[in-house]
Amino acid sequence: MTFIQKLPLAALLGLTLAAGSPSVQADTFDDAARDEIGEIVREYLRDNPDVVLEALREMERRAAAEQEAERQNAMAALRSQIFEDPMTPVSGNPDGDVTVVEFFDYQCGYCKRVLPSMMNVLETDPNVRIVWKELPILGEVSRFAAEAAMAAAKQDKYLEFHTAVMGHRGRLNEDVVLQRAQSVGIDIEQLQIDMKSDEIKAHLDANLELARSLNIGGTPAMIIGDKLVPGAISNEQMVSLIEEVRAGG
Repeated sequence: MTFIQKLPLAALLGLTLAAGSPSVQADTFDDAARDEIGEIVREYLRDNPDVVLEALREMERRAAAEQEAERQNAMAALRSQIFEDPMTPVSGNPDGDVTVVEFFDYQCGYCKRVLPSMMNVLETDPNVRIVWKELPILGEVSRFAAEAAMAAAKQDKYLEFHTAVMGHRGRLNEDVVLQRAQSVGIDIEQLQIDMKSDEIKAHLDANLELARSLNIGGTPAMIIGDKLVPGAISNEQMVSLIEEVRAGG
């Protein structure tokens, strides 16, 4: 057995990395030594594949932790835009002790699935504040619906419009959006005028940029308290998260 073969694996891994480092002199290891180190490491990894899996899991854990730290920093920096943007529609108790922010798209099936939970929270918890973040990422019809929603807010019909369009089953198109708006008593002529406003365009563009800054890549995504929750969650999970925030968690 050579001297190299007697070294522990950790030392061999260190030597392997060092051998390929430009900071190490070229003559530190000769070709035979480098080949021997590499072969021993490869043989060990072949015989112990769990070591590779563990290393990959650790890399994923560290990447997720770094991503979450970046997101928390972004949330702190963008707090007023997330929670207090004056143009963003709000439902529930404006002075509620817990705020739930939902990023959604009117063509998102999972967003439709979450709607009953959102409405249940509104109806059963008098101290919850809901912030509705239009995030039209699924095409031109999504953008049209989001523009119509913001125009509906100008007629104090935002929540009625939201539930009507979210409640639609089947393919969404512009005619359906306008029909749903009319069904809840919205002035369609005025709606179509307001939809074209630069203010609404700028607001939706700002929402898209906000989502990018928070690394939100899909809908629904919720912020409950200071916790970002990606994907659809059940009513029980939503209530539990609200109570956790309320308890100081």
